[in-house]
Amino acid sequence: MSEEIVFYHNPQSRAAMVHFMLEECGADYRVVPIDFSKGEHKAPEFLKLNPMGKLPTIVHRGTVVTETPAIIAYLADIFPQAGLAPPIGDPARGTYYRWLFFGGSCFEPAILDTATKRPAPDPGMAGYGSYQDVLTALKTALTPGPWLLGERYSAADVYVGSELNWAMMFGAPGLKGEKVFDDYVARLTAREAYKKVSGEAAPA
Repeated sequence: MSEEIVFYHNPQSRAAMVHFMLEECGADYRVVPIDFSKGEHKAPEFLKLNPMGKLPTIVHRGTVVTETPAIIAYLADIFPQAGLAPPIGDPARGTYYRWLFFGGSCFEPAILDTATKRPAPDPGMAGYGSYQDVLTALKTALTPGPWLLGERYSAADVYVGSELNWAMMFGAPGLKGEKVFDDYVARLTAREAYKKVSGEAAPA
């Protein structure tokens, strides 16, 4: 069975985060461009892989993996030589999981609710509490720096840092101009893996 990772990708999607991670891992991968304007993400052959018709999606060793944090966690584990996840048994793995899943369960929904001006959910019912709770938690985690695990760069930074960078570019409140966030994103975007994929153009 092929070891090559088949990566279904459009740079104007969350797949850009997985592209960054693939480069960080030094993975052998093949890009399959998906053109949203042609509806390729809803084509029957793609829906067989991901019935949601969403990116990112990868296929590796005959297994389909979807959902950005799941793919990033999977890649970190199958490329241990990249050192992007504390090994099982290392106490730091708990902190790593905490922040890896904070991205999808807290940061992203808080950002989307705020950006789309949805009515603020009851903090007792919302998984993320409040927007300010999310920013405070993230700021507290990053204040010691330079990374979410202190001196240890990890896949959690690939995901959370990419989401933070995206939110800052789109003007989410309370982010740009905060030194701790500005400095963190500057460190992230200075990485060679990020620079390699950040200038890509959308597929024709």
